[in-house]
Amino acid sequence: MNKTNLEFFLKQNIALDINNFLLSLVTATVLSLLIQLFYLKYSSTLSNKFEFSKNFVILGITTTIVITIVKSSLALSLGLVGALSIVRFRAAIKEPEELVFLFLIIATGLGCGAGQIKITSIGILFSLVAIFVYSQFYKKNKLKYSEICNLAVIKNKSMKEKEIDELIAEMKKYVNQIELISLSKSKDNTTINFDLKTKDFSKLNKLVNQIQKKGIKVVVARNDLTTL
Repeated sequence: MNKTNLEFFLKQNIALDINNFLLSLVTATVLSLLIQLFYLKYSSTLSNKFEFSKNFVILGITTTIVITIVKSSLALSLGLVGALSIVRFRAAIKEPEELVFLFLIIATGLGCGAGQIKITSIGILFSLVAIFVYSQFYKKNKLKYSEICNLAVIKNKSMKEKEIDELIAEMKKYVNQIELISLSKSKDNTTINFDLKTKDFSKLNKLVNQIQKKGIKVVVARNDLTTL
């Protein structure tokens, strides 16, 4: 490629149709809003959903504008690469699910900005249907899952074996499975650690209340997610 051809490609600008641009913006806005609504309704993330998703629509529109502008000029495209190498985007992504929804928003902006309205709409709607189906499937099979929690029992005196057996018998009424992890006894203190599996955390809360009524301190910590 000679210098003349290179200058031609760098300086060439594609005329943009304002109607197509407005259609891309409207489509990106609607799809981004749908993604936000699905995120708020079906996401299982523990973080603040609204605070994280409130910029979904703006991100989708911004991506659409950027792609629409840079696709009209090779020089602008190269300039965008240089700009992105300088600007660093930092976001506190706590869970992979958040990253998936961000990719959906970016894909929406990229597709709409490139003028691929039909393909983008079909792809995003298919993704949302998949999210809905998976959410319903997970909800129906949720009872198959149980949470493993570590429960520490602390009493400021030495507990007899009979007391410990009674405590374990009481715990078995509220949980699906119980496993003794450690036991430490002295004249003035008894500390016992259990791993518990339960499907209903309201029962776990009742168990904690029952143990505390006996003057025993209880500490519960989440461990892992497993299948019974």
